[in-house]
Amino acid sequence: MIPASVTTRLAALLLLLASSAVLAPVAQARYSALVVDPNSGAVLFERNANEYRHPASLTKMMTLYLVFDALARGRLGLGQWLVASEYAASRPPTKLGLRPGDPLSVEQGIYALVTLSANDAATVFAESLGGSEYGFAQQMTQKARMLGMTQTVFRNASGLPDPEQITTAWDMYRLAYALRRDFPQFYRYFAATDFYFHNRVYRNHNHLLYNYEGTDGIKTGYIRESGFNLVASASRSGHRLIGVVFGGNSPGARDAHMRTILDQGFAKLEGRWSVSPVFASESTESPFGYSAPREAEEVDSSPPPRAIRRTFSTSARTAHIGRASTTRSVKHTRSTRTAQHGRAGRSTQSVAKAKSTTKARTAQRTQPASAGKSNRSVAKAKVAAPAKSATAAKPVKQAKLEAQSKSTKRSNR
Repeated sequence: MIPASVTTRLAALLLLLASSAVLAPVAQARYSALVVDPNSGAVLFERNANEYRHPASLTKMMTLYLVFDALARGRLGLGQWLVASEYAASRPPTKLGLRPGDPLSVEQGIYALVTLSANDAATVFAESLGGSEYGFAQQMTQKARMLGMTQTVFRNASGLPDPEQITTAWDMYRLAYALRRDFPQFYRYFAATDFYFHNRVYRNHNHLLYNYEGTDGIKTGYIRESGFNLVASASRSGHRLIGVVFGGNSPGARDAHMRTILDQGFAKLEGRWSVSPVFASESTESPFGYSAPREAEEVDSSPPPRAIRRTFSTSARTAHIGRASTTRSVKHTRSTRTAQHGRAGRSTQSVAKAKSTTKARTAQRTQPASAGKSNRSVAKAKVAAPAKSATAAKPVKQAKLEAQSKSTKRSNR
């Protein structure tokens, strides 16, 4: 027999190992999760549910709440046509690709938000109901306070990045609960799996509609700052659960985590409760791993921040400059060596010339004194010879003149 204390310790050790495999040690800056039974208010799973997070396209849940409210009050009709402004058409993806002046019916806009999460359609609604997106965002925040969402602030209708647009998992649960409670006639739109628009079919980004039994909504979201988010609603065996997940590093990882915590929630409600590593661990760390790779779902496809682009281009320029500097260094080294060889050659020639000159001077200085005297005598003879010739020539002329003078005198006689 194994003692009970040993069995307990082994069970605890196995549970700890299983928990470490499911919940990877990672920073929790973006991860939040919550599962609640909306009928009883029982909290079945909760991690960082009151921490501030960026809602991303979960924002469109509030946009749709105000659209449903306008429909219920008669301010809008499902067949009513709205017109896309230049600002709405300029919104980054994901989008329908509306151009300024394009018509969009209210029902088309609802489907576009639910399935494609179209940012241009969200702005069309915002300008139609609020006059501007800024004015509509103020209405969204006011409605959030009325619904008990005290930790949520909206700055736009789409969920595109804004550092001041924040919420919590609890507030997103409250919004999902209010949408089904207040507008059951319109809540069915969240279960749409496809949307046909301008000869193209768009599939809903909420994959749980295809692969998780009982799912009937509601919305996905993604920006870089938030990771992959999801609010899901599902019902089984007379029980309904609403789950919220923030900070997934991919749609698949996010969806898998949502299925896990919903499964455990239903099991607990149905009396099939078994301790799961996810539930047993009280860790508030993310189960998604370290990185958040970019995948093709509700991607904020606007270009990276300028600082990042500048970093990339600067590094490229640095590598190029490094290679150019190396080339210049090699060329400089070669030219330096050539110049050095040239200077060395010229220096050698100069030295040889100087040596020969020195030798000549030394030879002159070392000649015998007699040789010097004879040389000087020869020089004096060469200089004195013309003088002697001039002296000898003078008597000859005088003799001629005297002869001429005598002959003249004779003729005169």
